[in-house]
Amino acid sequence: MTGRAGASLPKSDTGRRAGEDWRKAWPFLAIFVLAALLPLAGNNYWTVIATRAAIYWILVSGLNLVVGYAGQLAIGYVALLTLGAYITSVLAAGNVLPAMPPFLALACAGIGGGVFGLIVGLPALRLRTFYFAMATLGFATIVTQIALAWQDVTGGGIGLSGPAMPAPFDSELGLFYLCLGLALVCTLLTANVARSRYGRGLIAIRDAEVAAEASGISKVRLLALIFVFAGVLAAIAGGLFASLQTYITPDAFTFELSVLFFISILIGGRGSILGPLLGTIILTVLPELAAPLAAWSNFLYALMLLVIVLAAPGGIAALLDFRNRRPLPANRHIVPDAAPLDRLLARAGNGSVSNGRNRDGNGDGDGSGKRHEDGIVLRDIVLAFGGVRAIDGLTLAIAPGQVHGLIGPNGSGKTTTLNVISGYYEPQSGALRLAGAPLPAGRPLLRAPHGIARTYQTPRIIGEASVLENVMIGGTLQGHASFVETLLRLPRHHRDEAALRQAAHDALQAVGLSALADARADRLQHSELRFLEIARALVLRPAFLLLDEPAAGLAAEEIRQLGELIRHISRHGTGVLLVEHHADLIFDICDHVTVLNLGRVLADGTPAQVREHKEVVSAYLGG
Repeated sequence: MTGRAGASLPKSDTGRRAGEDWRKAWPFLAIFVLAALLPLAGNNYWTVIATRAAIYWILVSGLNLVVGYAGQLAIGYVALLTLGAYITSVLAAGNVLPAMPPFLALACAGIGGGVFGLIVGLPALRLRTFYFAMATLGFATIVTQIALAWQDVTGGGIGLSGPAMPAPFDSELGLFYLCLGLALVCTLLTANVARSRYGRGLIAIRDAEVAAEASGISKVRLLALIFVFAGVLAAIAGGLFASLQTYITPDAFTFELSVLFFISILIGGRGSILGPLLGTIILTVLPELAAPLAAWSNFLYALMLLVIVLAAPGGIAALLDFRNRRPLPANRHIVPDAAPLDRLLARAGNGSVSNGRNRDGNGDGDGSGKRHEDGIVLRDIVLAFGGVRAIDGLTLAIAPGQVHGLIGPNGSGKTTTLNVISGYYEPQSGALRLAGAPLPAGRPLLRAPHGIARTYQTPRIIGEASVLENVMIGGTLQGHASFVETLLRLPRHHRDEAALRQAAHDALQAVGLSALADARADRLQHSELRFLEIARALVLRPAFLLLDEPAAGLAAEEIRQLGELIRHISRHGTGVLLVEHHADLIFDICDHVTVLNLGRVLADGTPAQVREHKEVVSAYLGG
């Protein structure tokens, strides 16, 4: 399951990727080049404003990963700006320890920001939406009160001097270029994260948390990394802010600043780097252009946010996304291609698998005892919700290389069974085993590492991401580069991305969606979303694939193609558990069929045996 795709990306695709990278990079280059030329205008006032915008962007670039990508409502991030400003100023002034050089004090502020960034972020692991927002605002209040009360160190309400940067950064111009350079570095670092498995994981947590968990993406670990990184950037921004202000008091860190940071991301557009950058510039410059309305700043921010939400819900990023406004080809057809499965599902010492039975029902159909030992086995599973037993003594075996159908009336426990295998539900009794070893119940994060992938009744898709990015999320565990390697785009990160991109292309070709790789997923038809979920599951290179009503809403020809695709997947050694209401599909492609009714097994055997079962015929098949 750790094998890599054998083929490399074609040269034409490599050239297309280079063109795509340039298309995304040139707006940033234009912004920073124009900013670097600003002092030539000879207006020192606007140089100071540009310095402030650069400092704000250093903070917002990290906060954007928390809010725009991970979807966490961190409104009170002015707390970390305050913290960074005071740590830098206090250490540089020598109020606690011997006076430190400004850059060393700034580095210490970054470390402190990372620690407190994690502390601020911890509630996000349990609190949701507005509750987490209130927690961050509460932390901001605590920091301000400490700054006021700790007079011997912070100067209390009187304040203290900000750090004076050494030459050549001790002038307005020098500080401007220092802040601009750091802003550029932060842009590159956050863009590296955003365009990696870490960035895709954040978006998956935001929009499809259940699917993210099924792909092996740990919300706790990933959010902890991002909160630390964003905290470091926010505290460094605070130290630079203190140097720009030359003198800081608690009054300098207002609620309006928190609003500015947060709204910069909202009007910029979530899941974007360029949009929030432009939003930060606009919201920093706007009060200067409308100085007489300074007292109305919060009103202006709210009005701008309202206009953006009504006119362009996706923010500035959506307005600039001309590519996704082009119409997709009409009368599209899904044409799966089984050839890439040879690369995608190849496992060491395992070629095509013959299941040892004929389609007329002859043969063992149940697989040998050895094959069951290698598969997933549920024995005497009982799961009750209140007084209702959703699963009542279920015994089921899914063998490698076979398609096992699970059918029954609505409410019979089919999806509940999938959720038990997937780790979302923990049964009250019974045993769950994989390859003869216990499979921990109630631990969905452990399924992907064991090679168990699944789809859902309602496709769990990230609409704002491309089709290719959606599929790449399924292979998150295939990556080996650390977070730091990703930040710096080191060689192992490049190898991970190239291998994962190739696997995603193979999966899309296998399900017949390769022509739509660059389209936003929310522009696809329902049937295409069904196949997209299967492609995402295939990138995991699963040993077992759980399909929850994949044929729902498909046309007859699409159901036929789906059946062929499932057959090909099983022939590569992947065990498939298929929950489906289309009886013809079940009896056409399955090697073994289990019929549930009220959480109990009504019938179990080969398709031919189940077809002849009198209770199944009367209760389910309508014979």
